[in-house]
Amino acid sequence: MLRKIIHIDMDAFYASVEQRDRPELKGKPVIVGGDPNSRGVVATCSYEARKFGVHSAMASSVAYRLCPQAVFIRPRFDAYHAVSEQIREIFRRYTDLVEPLSLDEAYLDVTENKTGIPYAADLAREILKQIREETGLTASAGVSFNKFLAKVASDIHKPNGLTVVTPKNADLFIDRLPIRKFYGVGKVTEQKMLEMGIRTGADLKKISREELVQRFGKAGHFYYDIAHGIDDRPVNPHQERKSIGQEQTLSRDIDDRQEMLEILGKCAEGVAEYMKEKAIKGRTVTLKIKYFDFKSITRSITAPEPLYGAASIMKYIPGLLEKTEAGKIKVRLLGVSVSNFV
Repeated sequence: MLRKIIHIDMDAFYASVEQRDRPELKGKPVIVGGDPNSRGVVATCSYEARKFGVHSAMASSVAYRLCPQAVFIRPRFDAYHAVSEQIREIFRRYTDLVEPLSLDEAYLDVTENKTGIPYAADLAREILKQIREETGLTASAGVSFNKFLAKVASDIHKPNGLTVVTPKNADLFIDRLPIRKFYGVGKVTEQKMLEMGIRTGADLKKISREELVQRFGKAGHFYYDIAHGIDDRPVNPHQERKSIGQEQTLSRDIDDRQEMLEILGKCAEGVAEYMKEKAIKGRTVTLKIKYFDFKSITRSITAPEPLYGAASIMKYIPGLLEKTEAGKIKVRLLGVSVSNFV
């Protein structure tokens, strides 16, 4: 039996929460992220800002040049977490098979659902309606028989859209899909595929599994399967977060190790607070550094005991820092993460 999968993706989530909570921002370009006078980045932006070419992960200074009239807002993660949990509670009214991917998106397996609504498209419309009525926010949905197609479909008619890909129209949908729209195809892979003459799903279908594996390694199997509409991954409601981290882009390049340790201490406090909230402990600490020239490195250590609290995390950070060239080379970003949960 074919599964019925819905992928829900909130529309410009952080920015939409800010516009909802501050009505004077409605209709205005809103950018959530770092200060435009700093070296921060855009976390997300409203659709009004996107019309000017602003997008997530863009440097805030560049976003300001594109849209100087935008309202820049620092993220309020507590508010976003609260709304995210509210939305997940709506999902759980319809099915227990909910796999969150982030605060603002999730997969739902509604093959068998709690309401008995037979058509997944009708169920998706009902969920979008409930989100809008209870949170004042909009979302978009993709409906299909596997996760890949559902996720890609949710992005087709944003914002506040619904796209259904059935077994009958799946081949045509994939054939027309630009390769950059394929989930799992990043900029580097896209460029390689373009060089191979692969511009759409129809082009990708023409390439044999063997050649794709030869060109892209194990990922070639995935590309071959999704081009043919094959994706057997189940919706996993028990998907565990693999790491918890916090990082800070600095307002200026620094080479003072004591200053680095103070910043890393604040990052460790943020990580420890979240671990305390989730009642989990981890054993592997990872230090992340981005040098002034944007080269990124990580250094990790696995502790003999479970880590819980900022002090236990920071116990290992100075030793990891010693294994880097930070200080000799100026640093623009610092981060701490914990993984290997117990």
